[in-house]
Amino acid sequence: MQTIKAIEQFQPDMQAWRRDIHAHPETAFEEHRTAQLVADKLREFGLEVETGIAGTGVVGTLTRGRGNRAIGLRADLDALPIVEQNTFDHVSTHPGKMHACGHDGHTTMLLGAARYLAESGDFEGTVNFIFQPAEENEGGGRAMIEAGLFDKYPVESVFGMHNIPGMAVGTFAIKPGPMMAAFDIFKLKVTGRGGHAAMPQFSVDPILIGAKIIEAFQSIVSRSIDPQDAAVISVTQFHGGDAYNVIPESVEIHGCTRCFSPKVQAMMENKMRVMTEQICAAFGAQAEFFYEKRYPPTVNAQAETDMAAQAAASVVGADRVNLNPKPAMGSEDFAYMLQAKPGSYIWIGNGDGEGSCMVHNPGYDFNDAILPIGASYWVKLVEQLLPKIG
Repeated sequence: MQTIKAIEQFQPDMQAWRRDIHAHPETAFEEHRTAQLVADKLREFGLEVETGIAGTGVVGTLTRGRGNRAIGLRADLDALPIVEQNTFDHVSTHPGKMHACGHDGHTTMLLGAARYLAESGDFEGTVNFIFQPAEENEGGGRAMIEAGLFDKYPVESVFGMHNIPGMAVGTFAIKPGPMMAAFDIFKLKVTGRGGHAAMPQFSVDPILIGAKIIEAFQSIVSRSIDPQDAAVISVTQFHGGDAYNVIPESVEIHGCTRCFSPKVQAMMENKMRVMTEQICAAFGAQAEFFYEKRYPPTVNAQAETDMAAQAAASVVGADRVNLNPKPAMGSEDFAYMLQAKPGSYIWIGNGDGEGSCMVHNPGYDFNDAILPIGASYWVKLVEQLLPKIG
């Protein structure tokens, strides 16, 4: 392991920052305390800082030497609306909210890199440290771009990182092309004719029709999409009825889809819409169908991925960098930044030992042992992308 010694020495400071953030989780676009902590640290390190981008976003800027090149490094600030079940000293103090995805660690690793680079960085050019709000479901990455992020801070490339429980400490994974899936949501309403449960012949039963629609949706992935194109359609909500003996007037069905291809994305939306309308028509019911594209697929550019892999290898060794991981069906709004600029998104191992816990779980905690590894990766990437001019 070739973590940077100076970063190892201030690892206790990073752990304290991380645990402070963990104890004070804030959800989408409400990250006021977290943003203030980040801004204060960046100013303490000597960076120029702008706050309030897309509400609670923060950008710290560090320039060295005569170089006119610029890159962006991004971390996410927000927590999740989950009741934490841990009992350690830094457990959430905000009921119903917790850092269950490791954004507290992502923010801390990027702060650690900013501190080192401000004190000892061997590079020429500009690094923009981007701390983004609202990654979880609310599209904070898109909001920052729409607020002029890359107009005010033009960069040639942008990079992100996420911890992965189940991957060993001291490992990374990255590949060109799709790393994470597109995420879309759908809602549909079936309106039939309510009636007495003892006399169903006088009703148009929306529950029966809804069940037929759900069954039909599952045929899309298995029979309409190429088996080599990964896709998921998940119905996650079915609402209807209030009494044991009443067939309701209507039902609502909600869910989400995942895929890696815009072509598959469009096919799923069209098939679902047509199936909903035609099944309802066959039973004499009315259909309302709504489909919203949320996050695009997270797609890594080849050249930037190669550079990121080299930086990771310089920290943990080439044999500890997986260059062909399976893309994840989860989604990530860093995808919006990768649509705007070439770049890459890397996974860092959060640990695979006993007690390791997957993200979005009330028992999850970020592994402080990887803080120096992630911060060292960021530093190596900067010094590799922005080498000193001779």
